[in-house]
Amino acid sequence: MTIPKKIQQQANQLRATLNEHSYFYYVLDDPKIPDSEYDRLMRELQALEAQYPELITPDSPTQRVGATPLPNFAEVIHSQPMLSLSNAFEEGEVHDFDKRLRERLGVAEAEIEYAAELKLDGLAVSLRYEQGLLVTAATRGDGNRGEEVTGNVKTIKTVPLKLRGKDFPPVLEVRGEAFMPKAWFDKLNQQQVGRGEKPFANPRNAAAGSLRQLDAHATAARPLDFICYAVGQVEGRELPNRHSDILNQLQRWGFPISKYSQVVMGPQGCLTYYQQILTQRDQLPFEIDGIVYKVNSLVQQEQLGFVSRAPRWAIAHKFPAQEALTQVEGIDVQVGRTGALTPVARLAPVNVGGVTITNATLHNQEEIHRKDIRVGDTVIVRRAGDVIPEVVRVLLEKRPPRTKLFQVPTQCPVCGSQVLRPEGEAVARCTGGLGCPAQRKQAIQHFASRRAMNIEGLGEKLVEQLIDGNVVANLADLYILTTKQWAELERMGEKSAANIISALNKSKSTTLERFLYALGIREVGESTARVLAQHFGSLEPLMRATEEELQTVPDVGPIVAKHIFAFFQQPHNLDVIQRLQEEAKIHWTESQPTSPKALPNALPLAGQTYVLTGSLSSMTRDEAKEKLQALGAKVSGSVSKKTSCVIVGEEAGSKLDKARELGIKMIDEQEFLELVK
Repeated sequence: MTIPKKIQQQANQLRATLNEHSYFYYVLDDPKIPDSEYDRLMRELQALEAQYPELITPDSPTQRVGATPLPNFAEVIHSQPMLSLSNAFEEGEVHDFDKRLRERLGVAEAEIEYAAELKLDGLAVSLRYEQGLLVTAATRGDGNRGEEVTGNVKTIKTVPLKLRGKDFPPVLEVRGEAFMPKAWFDKLNQQQVGRGEKPFANPRNAAAGSLRQLDAHATAARPLDFICYAVGQVEGRELPNRHSDILNQLQRWGFPISKYSQVVMGPQGCLTYYQQILTQRDQLPFEIDGIVYKVNSLVQQEQLGFVSRAPRWAIAHKFPAQEALTQVEGIDVQVGRTGALTPVARLAPVNVGGVTITNATLHNQEEIHRKDIRVGDTVIVRRAGDVIPEVVRVLLEKRPPRTKLFQVPTQCPVCGSQVLRPEGEAVARCTGGLGCPAQRKQAIQHFASRRAMNIEGLGEKLVEQLIDGNVVANLADLYILTTKQWAELERMGEKSAANIISALNKSKSTTLERFLYALGIREVGESTARVLAQHFGSLEPLMRATEEELQTVPDVGPIVAKHIFAFFQQPHNLDVIQRLQEEAKIHWTESQPTSPKALPNALPLAGQTYVLTGSLSSMTRDEAKEKLQALGAKVSGSVSKKTSCVIVGEEAGSKLDKARELGIKMIDEQEFLELVK
């Protein structure tokens, strides 16, 4: 359909006008027209685009919502890593941070200029613009890889779809925080409760859950906000050489920046700003958990560089954990995947740091004895690290009469099996194994989790039905259930059942390290599963390995070796593994073992033991370990006479002194990089 020139001009004008007023309203908080006039202009543009679909452009304000729901999120590899920050909790740590920077910059007597910003409690996102148009939005993920959430980010009205002006770079990546303001969070939770649904725990969880909706319409119904705080990749244009000036330039291009940010001088300027914001914290329209100090000069930032995954030139000064008084109404016992019994305090609901707390882990019997926690006690509750609720102490003067100290039961509260506490361990465990429904539930949830077999859709409620209804006895049974059997479960249907079957089939092609982690062997986390897979190359030699052979694997000590060996001695476990491979057809690509015993001459560092101390600027400690292990070396956590070489990074500790004392060979980071080449 040919679009009349007059209509094309009218649409262009409407888009420009709406984008201009969105900038004044959302970015500058200075609206120039009433909401009713904005709505009238929007309806006029929508009517034109409905009549002439060819008019629709990616930057049209009508396109903030409208994409079809996604089946899943695509992976995005960040052009530059999204780094984390080191933390400071005390004023002295801020002074130490400033002193280190001045010494490194060679300006010991001068004051450094800092940009001080709020540390928003939301979800970090990266926005990529090409030729002024938003093309990709991604979550932080693990810092190197995130999830693409472009359609959902487009629903955030403070995120520009098209940049303002003409002088922006051809490629511009902007980093910032997506968050949910307190007022919107309260309103959303009222709606959740009104619909009979579970309210969100806090604004951060609400923001993260909203941004990861597969349907952008669902995200749009949960209003989010955005504030930018940095840039990533920039091509084709020089930016100012001060961080604060970059933010001001970003605002001119259409991005919202925090009006609370300040440029301050020296550590005292940072701490004064910290105290000012701390007194305003409860009155702010959004949640924050601290302050971020950044060296304002980009020249100095470049001089200072990075340590591991964090910049040297920035630090997060966290606020103290918030505390509140409440009462212990009861103590329950939860049974975990490995049979561990964990006592949990059921608390009278109390708001701590913007979150309603109803329970707190008591860890184990020793912890209960140490703090003398009893049902009926009035206690101080704190969100440890602003996240995990914990009972700090009991107010003994408020203790009611005739209270009794809680004792972990001698029989499992779920299956009735005997509870034992192994010598030397603080944790009591149910001896029922996978015969215990609680352990089976936890085992299946772990097996299906994202970092294990990644069986999408197999959540807690579904697992409970499978176990409580005796539908599944072990892990292998998951793969033999028919679509009809899945569809007969509560809140399931043919379509949901087909999705579960599809997810199960997809999970059959995996890796050895994921499979090992998914089995839930005690003390075998992702890192240990990875080194086991690399060391043995395939499952069979690992299953046959003795405890002594297992201890030759890097970072596998006597205790871990004992748990691995015991796991593969259990007939039930061997049966499940056989069924998973033969009946369920779970498979992976075999690899060559890195075991020095298997390949005595193939790897250059076979038989040698390396120790890492201090921080490396070019990679993380884990990445360095992987490189050494790939060359056949064993990487140890301590220096001994058996150590072949110590790699010395910055701010090395006592391991350096020990190496000097024993006369162990030492190399710096540059020599290490040459070695692994």
